[in-house]
Amino acid sequence: MLTPVRDLGELGGPLLIFGGPYSNLAATRAIRQVAAHRELAPEQVLCSGDLLAYCAEPRQTLALIRDWGIGSVMGNCEEALAQAAPDCGCGFDSRSTCAALSAEWYEFARRQIGEEERAWMAALPRMIRFRLAGRSFLLVHGGCGQINQFVFASSDAAEKQHQLAAAGVDVIIGGHCGLPFGQTLANGAWLNTGVIGLPANDGTTDGWYLLLDEQAGGVRARWQRLGYPAAQSRAAMDAIGLSPAYAGALSSGLWPSEEVL
Repeated sequence: MLTPVRDLGELGGPLLIFGGPYSNLAATRAIRQVAAHRELAPEQVLCSGDLLAYCAEPRQTLALIRDWGIGSVMGNCEEALAQAAPDCGCGFDSRSTCAALSAEWYEFARRQIGEEERAWMAALPRMIRFRLAGRSFLLVHGGCGQINQFVFASSDAAEKQHQLAAAGVDVIIGGHCGLPFGQTLANGAWLNTGVIGLPANDGTTDGWYLLLDEQAGGVRARWQRLGYPAAQSRAAMDAIGLSPAYAGALSSGLWPSEEVL
């Protein structure tokens, strides 16, 4: 199991949980506005990691997250940037389109981030535990034992059940794969927050986030679309010459490669 683990104890709902800001400042501002509209304190907002990635404003996005004061687990992008690793550690096949495209944005983000910011990212927990309405939750980035594990709705149910049993919780919440989903299993449930910094390969410009509400007898999970000025984020990428493939995805709603699927 990855360490360290931060235990938040019993939380009061509702909770807003999102993933993948991806250096998309406009989307991150939008999710903060959603939280403010819902009158959610920073303690009621969590992030499943990958704060910095494809888009054009890594330093500004990180500053906004830190100023907000919300909790976040470490994503593979934070791990890589904190260690000044040679690549993002996303887990893409080395021959894939995604691996080739990631080199550009990662080098750009690496140049933007200073020592103090890397130290902050290095101190992020790899897991966050909490309880809500009598249920136990574990927030991770990819999987419980691998920070960059791709866990989709279609991934092996037995593997998800094994991780739930090993973690000793009712629900695991992950990020990383970029697609929101919820799945009930024999021994609990696996949820994915979705991401806000890129669309979910669904032909829209929206991001996605997760709401957890207390209700009689348990917890209700709801996924919500996040609308934001995607054209503004694309213009920022175009202005500095970042990959037109990912910039185009902000407008088309489609990933430049589906090989990860």
